[in-house]
Amino acid sequence: MLILEVDVKQRVSVNEFDRLAAYWVMTVVGNPRITVRLWDGNEFYFADGTPVAVMEFRSRSALLNLVLAQSVGFGEGYSNGRIEIHGDIIDFSNEVARAITTRRNQNYYASKLSSLLRAIRSNTLTRSKGNVHHHYDLGNDFYEMWLDERMVYTCAYYDDADASLADAQLAKLDHVCRKLELKPGQDVIEAGCGWGALATHMAEHYGVNVKAYNNSHEQVSYARKKAAARGLNDRVQFIEDDYRTISDQCDVFVSVGMLEHVGLKNFRGLGKLIDKCLKPTGRGLIHSIGRSHPRPPDPWISKRIFPGGHIPSLGEIAAVFEPYKFSILDVENLRLHYARTCAEWLQEFDKVSDEVGSKYSKEFVRAWRLYLAGSSAAFEFGTLQLYQIVFAPHGNNDVPWNRKFLYSPESSGD
Repeated sequence: MLILEVDVKQRVSVNEFDRLAAYWVMTVVGNPRITVRLWDGNEFYFADGTPVAVMEFRSRSALLNLVLAQSVGFGEGYSNGRIEIHGDIIDFSNEVARAITTRRNQNYYASKLSSLLRAIRSNTLTRSKGNVHHHYDLGNDFYEMWLDERMVYTCAYYDDADASLADAQLAKLDHVCRKLELKPGQDVIEAGCGWGALATHMAEHYGVNVKAYNNSHEQVSYARKKAAARGLNDRVQFIEDDYRTISDQCDVFVSVGMLEHVGLKNFRGLGKLIDKCLKPTGRGLIHSIGRSHPRPPDPWISKRIFPGGHIPSLGEIAAVFEPYKFSILDVENLRLHYARTCAEWLQEFDKVSDEVGSKYSKEFVRAWRLYLAGSSAAFEFGTLQLYQIVFAPHGNNDVPWNRKFLYSPESSGD
């Protein structure tokens, strides 16, 4: 039998080394109920209870890469097929996220090591135009395959438990508009407008005038065509430019899903911009993925999905508001809504995965399946949050005394 020298005093067989490596991997993530299967057929299970799934390493190098470069090792290993998950990928992701979070709560040292498999828990976003291009300019037809008809690529709002994904996305648009108490004729600035769903919805159903900024050429082109088709060109202007160029005054400032792009060091600058743009009687809303505590970006997500950017904790987000004395009016956490949104996106993505694979590659499909499943798990059992923060300039007393207006049918548009 081949012998692998571990150190000067100890010699361990290859088979024993493989078992120890598998044990280390599972221990670091809190011993999830996952069976480890090696390339030679050997299986190991280190937890109690019934296994949820099987994680198969198809080569020794895949296992070693996971040990040496944990997040990237797993993400790349799964994407290129050297690691396979047997069982439902959502169940697998949920179990690993649950084990990691539980382990962190029990042991500080383990928390330092538990970046292993962090690829299935993170969803970092981008900061520069080049990084925006990496994710959002893959082609509108790619996203049209699996997003809802409005092309909303942010957390849905399931005000009805039986709502479809499309209905929940529409409910989210109205939820945001009600929080802002939009009135006909108001001037609205939207920073980071995606494919224009919120901007067109605000103009069409609430009678406001919108200037919407976005760095993605593909998204802006799509949004302009949709607005023109709905006869909204006189009320919606889509501007292909960085949010930092915004200079107009507005009654309402809104940003849904952009803060993750901004980068932590630019939060104070964003607050300064809002302070200059928002009228003294105005109101704003920032909708952002967040964390329960500060963490650095995940290496694999940064490499494969969202290069650059930062997912902030609520305390870090305060850097946008506190230097300029904004009044925080409301903070809502839609964490479980995003877990369901990502799970439903994955269902839709799987329906078209063969078509996506023929246009891009099988590796691309596997990376996106991992990203969507892991994001769902991170909101369900991990530390990711979804914050909607409503704020107003210091001294603005024209604010609601309670939340009744949020749930009143009369407060909706039209």
